[in-house]
Amino acid sequence: MVGRNERARRRLAYFLLARLRLKRLVGYLHPRTALALISGFNGALSIGLLAGIALLTQEPFIFPSVGSSAFILFYRPLVAAASPRNVLLGHTIGVLSGWASLWMFGLLGAPSAFEGGMDVLRVAATAVGMGLSCALMVWLRAAHPPAAATSRLVSMGLISSLWHLPLLLAGASILVLQAFVMHRIAGVKYPYWAPRDADGD
Repeated sequence: MVGRNERARRRLAYFLLARLRLKRLVGYLHPRTALALISGFNGALSIGLLAGIALLTQEPFIFPSVGSSAFILFYRPLVAAASPRNVLLGHTIGVLSGWASLWMFGLLGAPSAFEGGMDVLRVAATAVGMGLSCALMVWLRAAHPPAAATSRLVSMGLISSLWHLPLLLAGASILVLQAFVMHRIAGVKYPYWAPRDADGD
């Protein structure tokens, strides 16, 4: 039995191949190959768009965990973790948890773990940031696994300026908007906000 996520992936693949005037390839390619090509296309488009905005603005609109978010949004669009609510709340929780852990251990403005190395305070901040983000995502029913990496990114001091935190969330918002437009045009019933019931596939 083909699950809803599988049908959504096939619909998006067919739509994009049709738009690229490559619809005839559907009959020649193994379904997994077509889906792999479309996943690669969407991943490259998402990160390319965010990297282009970052280049133009010279601001950190792109960050490592957004790549994982892009994968979930385009490969499993109907699971709860891929809904706009979970993506945006999850990354917000990750950012705030990471920043709170820096504040808690007096590491705001300190060199990052890559510049100054790991010490006891940085280990504690990283652990507390991760624990906070995991607990809050579960408690608020906003699970989005890549957001745990966002917490780690912030708590390790790679991004510690308060001004940069809204930019991270703006990057996640742009990604969600792109996913929403792509899925809706392709006929995939991607949710407007709250998660749809996942079929577990």
